[in-house]
Amino acid sequence: MAAYDPDNVFAKILRGELPSHKVYEDAATLAIMDVMPRGDGHVLVIPKAPSRNVLEMDPGDLGPLFAAVQKVALGVKAAMKAEGVTIQQFNESAGGQVVFHTHVHVLPRWSDVPLRPHTGEMADQKALAAQAATIRAAFAEDGPSTER
Repeated sequence: MAAYDPDNVFAKILRGELPSHKVYEDAATLAIMDVMPRGDGHVLVIPKAPSRNVLEMDPGDLGPLFAAVQKVALGVKAAMKAEGVTIQQFNESAGGQVVFHTHVHVLPRWSDVPLRPHTGEMADQKALAAQAATIRAAFAEDGPSTER
């Protein structure tokens, strides 16, 4: 496997070298709006520890990453008033991975709204900022809970 590239876009975001619309952060992860979303409210959850993908992650980083994915998914679903959530994670080029820093897609879903195709075009930054604010507000109100 190729070596981790510390100059990938997510590493730059984590270092504060590139802007992002943050929706959630904890000691191990950062959740940001996808700038090329396949639907409104499309969020990416990335680990702060460097790794190309799940196949190369330190096993100790998997638990905190997926705990954050669950929390973000609950928050996104509530904030966007979605009926469901699609969670995707791609590994290596043949598996659909484009950015080689581990990341998990969280996409709010509605039964009558198909996912948009991945066009490579960036979304309107004001729209992303507004969606990020809506999602952050869901965390501030009650905070999404994993309690049953």
